Amino acid sequence: MSCKHYKNSPQKYYKIISFATFVGLLYACSTTKKVPDGEYLLTRNNFKFEDKKESFDEELKDYVQQKPNKKQLLFIPLGLGFYNMANPKYDTLLNEYMTYPSEMRNQKLRDSLFIKYNMKNSVGKTLFLDRLLHSWGTPPVILDQTRSEKSAESIEKRLVYRGFWDADVTFKHSMDSASKKAAVNYFIKHNDPTYIKDYYYNITDPTVKGLYWQKLDKSLIRSGQRLDQTVLEKEVTRITELMRENGYYRFNSSNEEIYFVADSLKSRKQVPLTLEIHKDSADHPYKVATIGNIDVAIVNEAGDFPKNTIKDSLRRIRFHKMDESYKTSSLWRAVIVDSKKVYDQKALDLTKRNFIAMNNFSILKARDSLRRGGGTSPNDSIVDVLYLLKPLPKYELKVGTDINYSQILNLGISPSVDLTTRNVFRGAENLSTSISGTFGSIRSTKDIDKRDLAYEISAQASLNFPRLLLPFNYYKLLPKRYTPTSSILLGASVQNNIGLGRVNFNTGLNYQANVNDQVSHRLTLFNTQISLTKNKDAYYDYFSNDEIIKDDILASYFAYDPITQQKFLSGELSLDNVSRQIVQDTNYQGALDQKGQDLLTAFKGTLVNKDRQTQDVIISSMIYNFVYNEIGKKDYPNAFYFNGKIELAGNILSLFNQKRDDGGVVVSPQRTIFGIPYAQFVKFDIDTRKYFKFNGNQTLVLRQFIGVGVPYGNSTDMPVIKSYFNGGSNDIRAWVAFGGLGPSDSQVDERVRTYMTNNVKLTTNIEYRIPFNEMYEGAIFTDIGNTWSIRKPGTDSSYGDEFKFNKFLGQMGIGSGFGLRVNVAYITFRLDLAYKIYDPNKPEGDRWRFKNFQPFKPTLNIAFGYPF
Repeated sequence: MSCKHYKNSPQKYYKIISFATFVGLLYACSTTKKVPDGEYLLTRNNFKFEDKKESFDEELKDYVQQKPNKKQLLFIPLGLGFYNMANPKYDTLLNEYMTYPSEMRNQKLRDSLFIKYNMKNSVGKTLFLDRLLHSWGTPPVILDQTRSEKSAESIEKRLVYRGFWDADVTFKHSMDSASKKAAVNYFIKHNDPTYIKDYYYNITDPTVKGLYWQKLDKSLIRSGQRLDQTVLEKEVTRITELMRENGYYRFNSSNEEIYFVADSLKSRKQVPLTLEIHKDSADHPYKVATIGNIDVAIVNEAGDFPKNTIKDSLRRIRFHKMDESYKTSSLWRAVIVDSKKVYDQKALDLTKRNFIAMNNFSILKARDSLRRGGGTSPNDSIVDVLYLLKPLPKYELKVGTDINYSQILNLGISPSVDLTTRNVFRGAENLSTSISGTFGSIRSTKDIDKRDLAYEISAQASLNFPRLLLPFNYYKLLPKRYTPTSSILLGASVQNNIGLGRVNFNTGLNYQANVNDQVSHRLTLFNTQISLTKNKDAYYDYFSNDEIIKDDILASYFAYDPITQQKFLSGELSLDNVSRQIVQDTNYQGALDQKGQDLLTAFKGTLVNKDRQTQDVIISSMIYNFVYNEIGKKDYPNAFYFNGKIELAGNILSLFNQKRDDGGVVVSPQRTIFGIPYAQFVKFDIDTRKYFKFNGNQTLVLRQFIGVGVPYGNSTDMPVIKSYFNGGSNDIRAWVAFGGLGPSDSQVDERVRTYMTNNVKLTTNIEYRIPFNEMYEGAIFTDIGNTWSIRKPGTDSSYGDEFKFNKFLGQMGIGSGFGLRVNVAYITFRLDLAYKIYDPNKPEGDRWRFKNFQPFKPTLNIAFGYPF
């Protein structure tokens, strides 16, 4: 959501000034107010590296045992400030009070503590404000010099663990008696690391040895690299997962079967390293396990299995159900693990994931265990599997609301009601229905002193199936481990007074498959949207800038041709008739000076906007979407993301040759279905992102978006809802959405250009994120990009916005700025301040905006979540 620029007036800043004053007063309360005499408030831990810095040095901060009070707001220890604001008289009492469970914290307890601490005069006091400040606040961290020594020892041990066996860590206190503040300086010297001279492996089991040898190229350990214990840990994890994927049940479950031996007798700098894999001291051979019984039980309580269930089976899997609420086949589809197959831990994990993804069950128990046989001796080659599932409630209702702001709607409220109905056809199908709306007011187009009601109401229904809706068995083509699902969508919405009123209908059939945790495919077999404009005649009421240009061109043309003016005023000619006549009158156009030519160009732009904004359209398309996503995966610190989409629209509808409509002022007649024109186009979108981690927790993000839409056949332009535009909180943030950037370096009047969309888009985003603490994060960013057309130069619909390889780099808009992110629970609140650096729509010589830079007039973007 983007907001308007601040006005250059001190009155506009009173809230910010008031808030800053509050923070200043809070900080003015001495941070050492409650530090006892002779003690020191720990304000900082400084790390000074005397030889060099390593990539992992940021983690050394975690091994310091005493850390200063956390700084939250504007680098101020807000918690300490709250604590200091409380009456010190009650500190000891309240410290004890807070140790009691919340249900015991009442007036009776407070009175007893008043008596205990000899404060009888305070009996009956609630201490509401002091209790509130204590609960919000944190006491000052008092320097403990003995803990500094232990911290230095912990840092040194960590450096040894990282391969610096001769590291040296010392410390020194910087204490200021006058201010009662202290800092601890840690002096770190890595010295030369210890390297792996030669790498060997000793694996007694030949089969295990063979598996390790097959994947030796995946090993994380190489001769010549630093002897880093964290790398050895990752190698142990890799080997453990490899063996469990190949049938070795509970391999290394004791964490004692895989270990490394480093021989440091001859040297501490070049050390031979040996990998050892042994089951126990007797070197008993490993056995490949197979899956035995697979039991899936649908119960209300764990105790219902097996006594209250009836057994059924399908393809070597035993199902236990208390009733027939769920079809056996629907449960079978979720089970990846198979009886008599070699044990594979991934298959068990995928099965558990599938049951959760069905959104029909909670898992009471997921157990795999060795089968017992021959008395008490275990049979260590057969694994039995059990899943106990509890059905979730049949109906789940959610009610919510949002408050939003936009330049059109001003302030509005958006309530929503969502209902989930589970297991609709006994096959774990879920029906999700929602009704939502946005209600607010806008300034009347007829009387700016009045406001009109504006609203948008929508209803959506989605029927989700835990399988593909296909008339044939597809499991040989698409294995169950891909978790294939289908959904049928149906929706409608009506909009009034938020721009032109519209009625929209949409429906679709989607297929999705997840190859693994990173790769997913989505195919929308058909996605049909019908968009109908309610009040086309009111176009100029809502697009007032277009109306100004229309009135100017009419005045100019009527001065040239008074007869047409008379016909227009008498109603003999409509506005569209006159507009078409102006565009086609070459004699009039030849008589215009440069200012008149510019006005005519702007007028043609308004006609394009009008035809596209008021167009009724049917969009029936097929969409394929491929996603590769490493974001949030622990094994990918420098994550990569790729999202590719292709959409093909209108080909099926083109088989129906219906009559053409009348077209628009500048749009040619189009073929229709049921009297509504349909769109034909092909569209490609590519979104790539790369994340780089620096200094432990700082992140550099690079994003590139490429979009191309090519209209053909029945369409000369892309539909508005499928076209590209610039600006907004997730795009080029120095421009608001539809804020006048683009297309390319077209000199079309900005009042018209604001609403123009295009069919080629390039956007590059660079953002550097710097966490201040767990709650607050800063960012600096640069956004580069624009939109272009693929029209032929010189045509009536051409405005100098055509994409050209030899020009597009100089036509990019550039914006930069900085922002703040606030992480509360699972929500990230984002505030970005952006400035225009290069505006390609300005005249030559005025495109770089440095000389017009106004630091107190940024483009303000407020949003939730990261932009990418």
